[in-house]
Amino acid sequence: MYQEQYRWHREADLTDIVARQGGEAALRYWNTGLQPESKDDASPVTIADRESEQLIARAIEEAFPEDGLLGEEGSAKQSRNGRRWIIDPIDGTRDFVRGNRAWAVLVGLEVDGEVVAGSAYLPAMGEMFTAWRCGGAFLNGAPIRASEISAPSQAVLCVNQFSNVRGQAFAGELLDWMAQFWAVRSMGGCLDAMMVCRGQADLWLEISGKPWDFAPLKIIAEEAGAKFFNFDGGSSIYGGNCVICGPGMEAAARQFLKI
Repeated sequence: MYQEQYRWHREADLTDIVARQGGEAALRYWNTGLQPESKDDASPVTIADRESEQLIARAIEEAFPEDGLLGEEGSAKQSRNGRRWIIDPIDGTRDFVRGNRAWAVLVGLEVDGEVVAGSAYLPAMGEMFTAWRCGGAFLNGAPIRASEISAPSQAVLCVNQFSNVRGQAFAGELLDWMAQFWAVRSMGGCLDAMMVCRGQADLWLEISGKPWDFAPLKIIAEEAGAKFFNFDGGSSIYGGNCVICGPGMEAAARQFLKI
């Protein structure tokens, strides 16, 4: 058990280090009126995104030259050993360019298809969330745990990507379902997810996302005692959407999604 608990500790330390380095690089541009460009999918990107990702990718390659890379801004390297690092240099670029604090640097390590370590760093808030398989989940070094709340009337629900609700199978039922919760929030993807992981919220619906949006969130959630699953009942960072919830809210989420 001891060996398993610390098996991925070195890799988790690296996710922490490189996420912090990437965040410090991005902070130099934050709240400066930086203007974004638009990518092919209409999402914004800035020089801060690119510089942060390049810095993170270089540091990972130096530490683990056999490992693969997948980054939102184009970092790509074939793995030679079944290990791949997944990078989102600025999750929440729209918040970043408008001077809001709800943006993060996300770094996760996937081994043979499973995320085993990851960090989510919110530089403007000074919050570093880190986890590794069988090692626990932490905020700035202190353990965190998801809530045990099971009654929606006492629970905080977070929903991201309201603009993409149309077209979802549950679109016509969402407002009535939300009405049963104690409160509803939409602070931003990573921030909402980390609120669940630290017990400040109880259920998060993310309607649209990529693997770099989900990789570290999945391992942090699971190690904090929360549940991670897709709208079709799977549990993949490649599912295009996800639920993160405390264990007491899993049944309510699955019932709503009909899975």
